[in-house]
Amino acid sequence: MKKGLVTRDRVLITGGGAGIGAAITAACQAQGYETIVLDRAGGLVDVDLADHDATAAALKLALEGGPITRLVNNVGVVRPASIADQTLVDLDLAVALNLRCALQCMQAVLPGMREAGFGRVVNISSRAALGKEMRSAYAATKAGLIGMTRVWALELGQHGITVNAIGPGPIRTALFEAANPPGAPETRAIVDAIPVRRMGEPEDVTQAASFFLDGRNGFVTGQTLYVCGGMTVGVAPA
Repeated sequence: MKKGLVTRDRVLITGGGAGIGAAITAACQAQGYETIVLDRAGGLVDVDLADHDATAAALKLALEGGPITRLVNNVGVVRPASIADQTLVDLDLAVALNLRCALQCMQAVLPGMREAGFGRVVNISSRAALGKEMRSAYAATKAGLIGMTRVWALELGQHGITVNAIGPGPIRTALFEAANPPGAPETRAIVDAIPVRRMGEPEDVTQAASFFLDGRNGFVTGQTLYVCGGMTVGVAPA
């Protein structure tokens, strides 16, 4: 393949069967990308991404259709617990889904991106990477994903590959509501602390993802964009 020539726009999305991942998948399809979704349910390829070998087999199958030059590492898991109660099993699962899977997917699609001289990678991190109570395993792994984003950006820029991260704040998804029950005082306090005074929607995150995935966006890399309604700025005034 000629350097810099992308003959097909194929995008791989992990965890694209629901929530933020499903919204990004829909946006990519609307923009004309050929989407390959890896998910435990609702994906083009059904796979337990917590399983290293199963992930490897799914990636091999996905690449049979040709090189993949866009990647959205979206899959993740939250196991809320205090530091006293956070188990090593929780940590191992968070590492597997929030970190190892992203690295494994990046390594699988990288040869095709290098050959094309083009790539767009979006890692879905979290505002919790900056710190959040009851999130030891989750915050640590999402912060680690930001670290990998910066390293990959440095290593891969010379190949025409950009790598950026998105840190969603409170987004109305089943995953968020499982960790933050609707109507609970703690959940109400979260919403009250958002400067724009509303919960985020999955579509809010797709806007950022679409920007980073755009082929015309070749001079922004290694960045983390917090889609959080202003929560990273500070607490909203009463």
